[in-house]
Amino acid sequence: MRQTDSFPRRSARTRRFTLGRPRSFSVAADGSRVAFLRSPAGDDPMTCLWVFDVDAGSERLVADPRILAPASEEELSPDERARRERARETAGGIVAYAADPGLRLASFTLSGTLFVADLTTGEVQAPPTPSAAFDPRPSPTGERVAYVSDGTLHVVTREGEDRCLAEEEDPDVTWGLAEFIAAEEMDRLRGYWWSPNGRSLAVARADNRPVGIWYITDPSDPAREPQSVRYPAAGTANADVSLFVAQLEGGRREVEWDREAYPYLVQVTWGESEPLSLLVQSRDQRRWALLEADPVTGATRSRLDQSDPMWLEIVPGIPAWMGDGRLVFARDEDDTRRLTVDGDAVTPVGLHVRRVVHAGEGVVFTASEEDATEVHLWQTSADGKPERLTDAPGVHDGVAGGDVLVVNSAGMHSPDQLTEVRRAGKKVGSIRSFAESPGLEPRVTIVRAGRRELNTALLLPRGHSPGRPLPVLLDPYAGPHFQRVLRVQDAFLQSQWLADQGFAVLVADGRGTPGRGTTWEKAVHLDLATPALEDQVDALHAVAEANPDLDLGRVAIRGWSFGGYLAALAVLRRPDVFHAAIAGAPVTDWRLYDTHYTERYLGHPQENGEIYRRSSLLDDAASLSRPLLLIHGLADDNVVAAHTLRLSRALLEAGRPHTVLPLSGVTHMTPQEVVAENLLVLQVAFLKDALRLGEPGDA
Repeated sequence: MRQTDSFPRRSARTRRFTLGRPRSFSVAADGSRVAFLRSPAGDDPMTCLWVFDVDAGSERLVADPRILAPASEEELSPDERARRERARETAGGIVAYAADPGLRLASFTLSGTLFVADLTTGEVQAPPTPSAAFDPRPSPTGERVAYVSDGTLHVVTREGEDRCLAEEEDPDVTWGLAEFIAAEEMDRLRGYWWSPNGRSLAVARADNRPVGIWYITDPSDPAREPQSVRYPAAGTANADVSLFVAQLEGGRREVEWDREAYPYLVQVTWGESEPLSLLVQSRDQRRWALLEADPVTGATRSRLDQSDPMWLEIVPGIPAWMGDGRLVFARDEDDTRRLTVDGDAVTPVGLHVRRVVHAGEGVVFTASEEDATEVHLWQTSADGKPERLTDAPGVHDGVAGGDVLVVNSAGMHSPDQLTEVRRAGKKVGSIRSFAESPGLEPRVTIVRAGRRELNTALLLPRGHSPGRPLPVLLDPYAGPHFQRVLRVQDAFLQSQWLADQGFAVLVADGRGTPGRGTTWEKAVHLDLATPALEDQVDALHAVAEANPDLDLGRVAIRGWSFGGYLAALAVLRRPDVFHAAIAGAPVTDWRLYDTHYTERYLGHPQENGEIYRRSSLLDDAASLSRPLLLIHGLADDNVVAAHTLRLSRALLEAGRPHTVLPLSGVTHMTPQEVVAENLLVLQVAFLKDALRLGEPGDA
C-alpha cells in the first residue's frame, strides 16, 4: 500500500472515518419526517442537511453549504469556534441546526449568515440580520427565528423584521449563550428556550466578569495579540448565571431562585407538556433542585430535591415529561441509576440508565445491564416492565417522535454505524452512510481482567505467531464519564493499527468509568490518581498472565487528556511497570482545570489542598527515570498548554530528560489533517525507540 494511502493518512482525512455518517437526528412530533446531517462522501468535511420521508421511505437533500455559501473557506465567529470546540466538532458546513417540533422548518448558519429551510418543500431562505448570527432556533409556530449575535438575543421574522430582545450590557455579559462550564461539562450547548406558544423565550444571562482572565497565545506568530479567555479554574469564581423570560412584545421578568445555594444552571425545559422548569445544582454538586417557574411572575416552586454525599451525576435527557404531564427523572439507589416517573422507580436494580431519549406515552432510554461494554435501547411505561428494543451486541442509541424511532447501532460486525427507521416497532427504512471503509478490521479480544473484573480489550498484530514476545502498549482513557472498551469495531481502529506496528495493545476501563453501577463510578471520589493507575497495572498483569507473549519488560502507555494525565502518572509513580509514556494534552495540576469537573471529584482546593497536591504530577517530576513524550496544542483552551509547560519546567529543574512536542495553532481536538496523521507516525517512532522494538528483554 502506498504511503499516501496509509491508515494514518486515511484516518486523518476522514476524521477517523466519521465523515459521511448520518447524525444529529430529529423526528417530527407526528413521526412524518426525520431530519439529519451527513456529508456527501467519506472524505468530504462539508456537512449537509437532509430529510428522510417516513411514508415514502426515501431521503432528499435539503441544504448544501457549497451552494448556499460558496466561499472557499468558512469564516467562523468566536462563538461558533468555541461551540465547535466544546462539541468536539471536526467537520464543516452545516454542523448544527434546530427545528420546530413539527419539523417543518430548520435553521442554521454558515459563516454567520442565517438560513431557514422549509423541510416540506426544500426551499431555503436567508433572512437578513444586522450582524453575524449564531445558534438560530425557530419558534414552535415557525413564524420567527431567534438567534444570538455578539452576546445579544434577537428575533427575526421570515421577512427579515429583526428585533433585539436582550442587549449587551458589557462585552463579558451575554444573553442566550451557554457559558464555558455549561458547554464543556454539563452538555448544555444552548442558552435560550422558546415558550410553547412562541410569544416569549427563557433566556440565560451569563455575567462572566467574575471569572479570571487567561491568555492563549501563538508563539509561532509573535505579532499576533494573545486571545483572552474567561477560564473558571478550580477554586475560583464561576460566571454568574441567571434566567429571564423575555416577551416578544417587550419586557423581561427574572426567574427567581436561591442562586447562592444553587449557582449552576444545569438544564432548562419548556414544552407543550412541560412547564418552564430549571434544574439547578450546588457548587459542590451534592445537591440539586428541579424548579417549576411561573413565566409571568418569575416565582418558582420546588418539584424535586436530591442530594448525594459525593456528587449527583447529570443524566442527559432529564428532566423530561410524559404526554400526561408526569415527570421523568433518575435516582441513584441500590448501586444503580434508576429511571423514575413522578418519583417511582420504573427500572429494576441492575439496569444502569445512561440517557433518556424520549418521553411520550412511555419512556425510551439507553441503559446497560451486567455487561457495560454494551448499551441498548429500552422502552418502559410507568406501569409496565422495561422492554429491550435492540438485540445485536454493541452500542445503540436513538431519537423518537410520534410512533417513529430512529435507531443508530454500531457493533463488532462492521466499522460503520447502521441507522434504522422504525414505525410502531417495525422497520420502515434505513438511512445510508457514506463513510469510507478503514481497510482495517480490528481483531479484539474482550475479557474481564483481574480481581475487579476490569473490562479489557487485547489487540495483537495481525499475523502474530504465538511464542514471539511482544512489547505492550496500554492505550487507555480511563477517566470518569468515558468508556473505551465497548463492543464497537471503530473504537479499536487506531489501537489495531498500533498493534500492527509490533505491539500488544491493551485498552482497559477502570473504576470511575460509567455503566457498572454508582459505587464503581464514584470510587474515584477525592482521588483521581490511585484507582486509575492501580486498575491499569492490574489489567496488564492479569492479561499478561493469560497471554505469555506479552513482554512485561517492555511496557509503554499513551493517552490524551485524562489519558495523558494517566500516562505521565504511570511512568512517574510506577517506573517498575511502565518503561515509556506518551502524554497528550495532560492535566498535570488539577488547580489549572475547570471548576465543575475538578471540584466534582476532588472538592474545593481551599478545603482539600492536600488532595490536590497528591493528584498533581508536579511533585513527582524528580522521580522520572523513563522516556516521556509530552504533546500539547498551544491553542488549547480546555487543558491549557501551561499544564505541559509547568511539568516540563519541573522536570528540567529536577534534571530529568524528557521530550516536548508543541503543536502551534492546535486546540484540544487536533482536527488538522496533517497534524493528526503525523502525530500517529511520530508516536510510533518514539515508542519503538524507547522500547527498543525487536530487542526482547529489559527496557
